[in-house]
Amino acid sequence: MADKKMSTTRKHNLKSLMLSVAKGLLAAEVTQREEDRRSYMEEHCPALSLPSSMQDLQELCKKLHGKIDQGEEDRYDMEMKVAKCEKEVEELKIKVQDLKGKFKKPALRKVRMSADAMLKALLGSKHKVNMDLRANLKQVKKEVKEEDKDLRDVGDWRKNVEDKAGMDGRKKMFEAEG
Repeated sequence: MADKKMSTTRKHNLKSLMLSVAKGLLAAEVTQREEDRRSYMEEHCPALSLPSSMQDLQELCKKLHGKIDQGEEDRYDMEMKVAKCEKEVEELKIKVQDLKGKFKKPALRKVRMSADAMLKALLGSKHKVNMDLRANLKQVKKEVKEEDKDLRDVGDWRKNVEDKAGMDGRKKMFEAEG
């Protein structure tokens, strides 16, 4: 379906109509607010009638001071409730952030620990575990082969080289081969 473009004159006409309707709604809203304010003030704040005698005036002042004190107490209570709620919100935000895991994890350090210390850390100090691995090893006697004995008996290699050096040594080598 092809979208038909609206002409500029039609756009301006619709825009001006919308603005005039919005202006009328705003004016109606302002008059409604004023009416609500006036009715609230008449209901909650009756007209002030000043008494003529000094005693009546003192009683009126005491009543007004009492109302002021009550208002201050209510304001203080509300402030404390708001502060408490804000603190709870902050704590919950921190918990959410921790659960999301968007914080930087510190680099772990390498700790050298023996097997005994590791078991003690895992199992606690109640369990006395000794992890001496060498105690459980089996004793093995080393068998000496005859070939190894012959190699050890040969002695110093330099002595053999000196014996075979020169013509006498070469003659001995050929005689040994033959």
